[in-house]
Amino acid sequence: MADEQNKDTAKKPAAKKPAAKRKPAAKKPAATTGSSPKAAAKKAPAKKSAAPSGAQAKKRAAKAAPKEAPEAPVVNAHARYLRVAPRKARLIADQVRGLPLEDAQTLLRFSPRGAAQDISKLIASAAANAENNHDLLADELIVKSINVDEGPTLRRYRPRALGRATPINKRTCHIAVALTPEELD
Repeated sequence: MADEQNKDTAKKPAAKKPAAKRKPAAKKPAATTGSSPKAAAKKAPAKKSAAPSGAQAKKRAAKAAPKEAPEAPVVNAHARYLRVAPRKARLIADQVRGLPLEDAQTLLRFSPRGAAQDISKLIASAAANAENNHDLLADELIVKSINVDEGPTLRRYRPRALGRATPINKRTCHIAVALTPEELD
């Protein structure tokens, strides 16, 4: 008999508790037309002092002060979808970045890397943009920045032994050059 009672209690699921009832959200009190000092104090923000502190005054003065010298013009040129791997083009770009235009062209002319010729043509194009569009002299220009970004990758396959094929990635890149006049101190 004890076994039957244990079986009956084991088979019964636990009783579910009723869900807690939620109270509706309290409504906000309506705005009063009469002006009480407490209500006015809540509505009106605290007045700030008319004289700013020393640190704030310095920041405002720095923002309001006119800039003394206008920024030098930046001349850009872009080459897109070049059939050079970005990793190899970055090796050349890192050597040229920050150099005067003449030194950069000389370095690229004698570089054995394949990307050097493409970057040389791009820098020459940027120099022509500077002369024709901004009336700048090519002798005074430096390579301010040169960025190499990845372009789309062409995927090709080479047949191999036993009916297999291995992928070949033909990578492309986008190169952007910015030239600016040298800063004479």
